[in-house]
Amino acid sequence: MSRALSALQQYMIVTANYWAFTLTDGALRMLVVFHFHELGYSTLEIAFLFLFYEFFGIITNLYGGWLGARFGLRLTLWSGTLMQVAALLMLIPVAEDWPKWWSVAYVMVAQAISGIAKDLNKMSAKSAIKTVVPETPEDHSKGEGQLFKWVAILTGSKNALKGVGFFLGGVLLTTIGFNAAVAAMAAGLFLAFLVTLVLPADIGRMKQKPSFTALFSKSRGINVLSLARFFLFGARDVWFVVALPVFLQSALGWRFWEVGGFMGLWVICYGIVQGTAPALRRSWGRSAPPGVAAVRFWSAVLTAIPALIAIAMWREVGQPGVTVVVGLAVFGVVFAMNSSIHSYMILAYTEAEDVSLNVGFYYMANAAGRLLGTVLSGALFLLGGLQACLWSSAVLVALAALVSTRLPTPPRQLKETT
Repeated sequence: MSRALSALQQYMIVTANYWAFTLTDGALRMLVVFHFHELGYSTLEIAFLFLFYEFFGIITNLYGGWLGARFGLRLTLWSGTLMQVAALLMLIPVAEDWPKWWSVAYVMVAQAISGIAKDLNKMSAKSAIKTVVPETPEDHSKGEGQLFKWVAILTGSKNALKGVGFFLGGVLLTTIGFNAAVAAMAAGLFLAFLVTLVLPADIGRMKQKPSFTALFSKSRGINVLSLARFFLFGARDVWFVVALPVFLQSALGWRFWEVGGFMGLWVICYGIVQGTAPALRRSWGRSAPPGVAAVRFWSAVLTAIPALIAIAMWREVGQPGVTVVVGLAVFGVVFAMNSSIHSYMILAYTEAEDVSLNVGFYYMANAAGRLLGTVLSGALFLLGGLQACLWSSAVLVALAALVSTRLPTPPRQLKETT
């Protein structure tokens, strides 16, 4: 039965599983932040709960790409989904009367498993795109435009569902509590896993087994873009992961479901902008797929936004809640354009044969940036509040923009211009 599946059908199954996974991932983040903040944990202690989640994501992206190329994307997809189910099941017995040191250590281990699972799943879904989009040697621009469209749809829909997951986490914590919520999510994700059993074993597998040394990219474009991605996602998470939800809940007095709903709505809108990035570019008269100039432009624009929010809060321009909400909305639109173009560019720099290796390397840098941002988010919020996190975000985006000046033109776009 699995042999009869077309490449598009395979991709649709992978994407559906990725969507289900994303719902649980977004909900779990809100559940952990709010549950442990309610128990009296500091923002730095909450950040440490995500430390292994991000750290093992770095390792997973590096080795997961190699595993996907060597053994096929079906194995990495199955492994990621089942590990997330296991991580959720681990959290069911977590109790309020546990000693703090034991709760932190136990949840860190569960989050480590979840981090490995998330990045195995994401790498599988992102890599599968390259196996679906056909080569168009007679018209490189057409093929690259189609690739940009598919990447934007996957990335945008994923983030929209992650936003739904944020809201779901807040609602579940309010209605049925932490323990019952993680149990329900584990059951739902296992059902999504069953759908993937029809996938063929060789999806994404390289014909020639890659050596272990192939883990590290030798392409300048991939290396430079990965470093820019590191700074870009550090800039987002330094204020979004821990500092922002705690600020909204403690400083502004928002309830859990209100914070979860707002952050969920933000990520949904962020995902919509990502998904419609090709259409937005066409409305501005940019019909060709994005290139190096687009990466540099959007990075430069993003640099100013967290700095302006921090200045507005420092000068007490209007209500702090309004400042943060409006500023976050603008940040989300510009960041979405950055992320969507980045996600296309990594595939523009790679070939279908070694896609999982390069995508894994790239998202290793992404995970490292999230790790940096997560730790700084908890630490800087304790030292200087949300403003300190925003200034740090501006610095990190500026570094991403600076690194982007070293990007070369992708090979296929170079062919189109010659």
